[in-house]
Amino acid sequence: MVITLHTWTPADKPALMALCNAVDRTFLSDRLPYPYTEADADWWLGMVAENEGKEGVWRAIVVDGQVVGSISVERMANENRSVGSIGYMILTPFWSQGIGTEAVRQICGIAFRELALERIIGEVFPENLASARVLEKNGFRLEETKVGAVVKGGKAMDVRVYCCKGTDLFLL
Repeated sequence: MVITLHTWTPADKPALMALCNAVDRTFLSDRLPYPYTEADADWWLGMVAENEGKEGVWRAIVVDGQVVGSISVERMANENRSVGSIGYMILTPFWSQGIGTEAVRQICGIAFRELALERIIGEVFPENLASARVLEKNGFRLEETKVGAVVKGGKAMDVRVYCCKGTDLFLL
């Protein structure tokens, strides 16, 4: 199995739409529209093209030539501009195969180099043990739990904040 990350391009629109409409949303932010339309994909691909390497790095997760997920590190705002926030999603049939761990390893290296970040944080719902483990395998450490910090499905939920400095990365 070959796991690579590739920069999203307009040619990836069908794959992006298929991914966003098929992904399990249990532990994803409500900001991902559903259904995910062609207009959503056009807006997002335009935003990525405009901000790539400046405000973040966005990549398709590709396994043996097939797009199976998406991963990004986005620069935070204002006084936190030296901090990036990681997010990722992978289609359910590809869970528990090491794909997330490898994708996080690759994107963190890219983000630290291209964005000159000091830290990357990842916010995980407490029930999402698999995602927490992916971060931990890459040198992220639990920093804090924010109680009722996120609203999902109209309900306030806790999030666990994991943090990694460039010197913490486990380069597998």
